[in-house]
Amino acid sequence: MSVIREDLIINIAINKSYALTDYNIHNNIHKQFEFQKQTILADESLTKDEKSEAIKMLTAIYDISKLIYNKGTRRVCENFEWIPYNNLKNIKYLTKGGYSEIYTAEWIDGGYCEWDSNEQQLKRFGEQYVVLKRLENFESANKRWFEEANSHLNISNKWSDAIVQCFGLTKDPLNGDYMLVMNKLNTDLRKFLQQNHSQLTWKERIQIAANIILAILRVHKENAIHRDLHSGNILFKTINNKFFISDLGFCGPAGKPLKSVYGNLPYIAPEVIVGEVTTFKSDIYSIGMLMWEISSGQPPFINYEHNYDLAMNIVNGIRPKIVSGTPLEYKNLMIQCWDANPSNRPDIKTLKKRIRELNLDYQNKPNELLTQLEDNNSLEIDDLENYTNSSSLFTSKVHQFENLPEPRNATEVEQEVFHSNKSYNFHIPNNIDDFDKLNNQKNSSKKNSIFKVSTKESLKGNSKNDIQVTMQQQIKKYHDDIDEDEIHNNPNLHSEEQDELVLPDNIDK
Repeated sequence: MSVIREDLIINIAINKSYALTDYNIHNNIHKQFEFQKQTILADESLTKDEKSEAIKMLTAIYDISKLIYNKGTRRVCENFEWIPYNNLKNIKYLTKGGYSEIYTAEWIDGGYCEWDSNEQQLKRFGEQYVVLKRLENFESANKRWFEEANSHLNISNKWSDAIVQCFGLTKDPLNGDYMLVMNKLNTDLRKFLQQNHSQLTWKERIQIAANIILAILRVHKENAIHRDLHSGNILFKTINNKFFISDLGFCGPAGKPLKSVYGNLPYIAPEVIVGEVTTFKSDIYSIGMLMWEISSGQPPFINYEHNYDLAMNIVNGIRPKIVSGTPLEYKNLMIQCWDANPSNRPDIKTLKKRIRELNLDYQNKPNELLTQLEDNNSLEIDDLENYTNSSSLFTSKVHQFENLPEPRNATEVEQEVFHSNKSYNFHIPNNIDDFDKLNNQKNSSKKNSIFKVSTKESLKGNSKNDIQVTMQQQIKKYHDDIDEDEIHNNPNLHSEEQDELVLPDNIDK
């Protein structure tokens, strides 16, 4: 077995041990470590060597966790730096997302990856794949935009276990445009579901939803709102087997017109569509739409133009048709999230608690029982041809609507009438135990394209750097329920040159 494949299996095993942890019972890192170690030892799908390696990694995370989350003054090393344009090579245009052009590139030096105790300085990873995001209309940005962008950049580097990391800023010498230099991931949630939805089980779908909700919890705990959540800016990293939130802060044009709303229309909360300000509950509405997309494998309102008519329907309470066979608890939570009244939606902490309970329940269910639960479900999407032909509908843009009514919830009859013109028949397959078995299933070529073993060239910027990121991610999992004021980062993990980027001690006050 290749080293990369073995690392993936070990990551999955460790993630499973986290998912099974009841943090109310195992309420400190010592109890959590012991439970997770025993869970890995009891995992019959692992070989003796795999268990040994998983325990070794879990122990390393535990040791680092005890050092990093200690008592003392909290200091956060952002590692956000100015990157000379000539330190980037092989710059290639990738796509246009909303108001930003996206490029891929290779960063010659690479980002900081570890502390050299002998040299007493940070060491760089070396040549690394990155994404460049051009900041258009930068000259029209106002003070508030800069403040919000700065806040979100800090958050993305502080919570690199959940948010796509931004390494720094560069400037295109040809036109003077500034560009963000960001970590490169493999694909987005939309493409992932398009390629894999027919093979995902509810156990896996619920895990994906839980992963995304935890990431949004990180954002909301920092008193920030994403404002443009959709499946195109939730990205998947194959080697970590994990989803990350992107486009935090720079999720709209710098000079957005007054009385307009920016975003991907099916994911925008109805109160925002009619002109109210975005709130934490607006993000919760978007999560509801993402939960539906995870359940169905396709974006909401895929067959409808993103225009005034769709906006009117959303404001009047029309929502996507519930997928047949959706677990009741998941369905109820999703409906609460997309309620027309923001006060009826759960806050992110409640949402995280409930999805964790559901995830834990499914992780503990025997595979035979899960198979019985899913036997009668059916998923056949009649209009998938529109998926690939309507890509222009999948990006965010500025919308301006007038004379819309106050948001309300639609009646069941109104929902039935709306959906009677469209045919949605869905099927979720029988239970598939894990990603290894998924790769051995018939017709799993698309799944393999996501979880395939990476070549050495494709891992540039992955192996060592991602081990560092993975350890940061898993360390933070120990502390999902701990008040953020109790979390402290090791001040030795930054050089003197980076001291000016350290957040002041009173940043949270």
